[in-house]
Amino acid sequence: SKKKGLSFEEKRARMMEIFFETKDVFQLKDIEKIAPKEKGITSMSVKEILQSLVDDGMVDTDRIGTSNYFWAFPSKALHARKRKLEELETQFAESSQKKEALQKSIEKSKIGREDTAERAALLEELAALRQKKEQLKAEIDKYRECDPDVVEEMRQSNKVAKEAANRWTDNIFSIKSWAKRKFGFEESRIDKGFGIPEDLDYID
Repeated sequence: SKKKGLSFEEKRARMMEIFFETKDVFQLKDIEKIAPKEKGITSMSVKEILQSLVDDGMVDTDRIGTSNYFWAFPSKALHARKRKLEELETQFAESSQKKEALQKSIEKSKIGREDTAERAALLEELAALRQKKEQLKAEIDKYRECDPDVVEEMRQSNKVAKEAANRWTDNIFSIKSWAKRKFGFEESRIDKGFGIPEDLDYID
């Protein structure tokens, strides 16, 4: 069967072994030779794995002259793990406090909401009042047309519409008179040509 390749984390762990076992300082080219031979890490992935360890603060690096050097000592890794553990413990403690506070808040909000006969009766009464409110609102809407304010608003709207209609009627009569004088058309011909009703008149 085909041999399964190393995962990213397995490669990181094996590369750390190179530093811990030798307690030495290396250049990238050194690690690219050692990693495939001793730890089964492909040379193509050495640079990426090494950079991830540097980014996480697990491997130190420094430039001396034109070369970059890398090293990592077990003591630093131990301190880094301790710091990480302390961070996680702090986060856990904070999360526990938040959970406890939320639990207390939930318990507090339940007070007065217990399923008692009195609460059930009050909820039923509230539902009935809401239904009554909707009925009254519908009744008010039904008689809205009798509202003096609504009636006055309708009266004003009708007045404006009437004035506009008579204004257009006046314009049509003026155009008809002009056409009769200018072109000698008969009125019936103008009405028919422009779709003007014969009984067109002003609104009283």
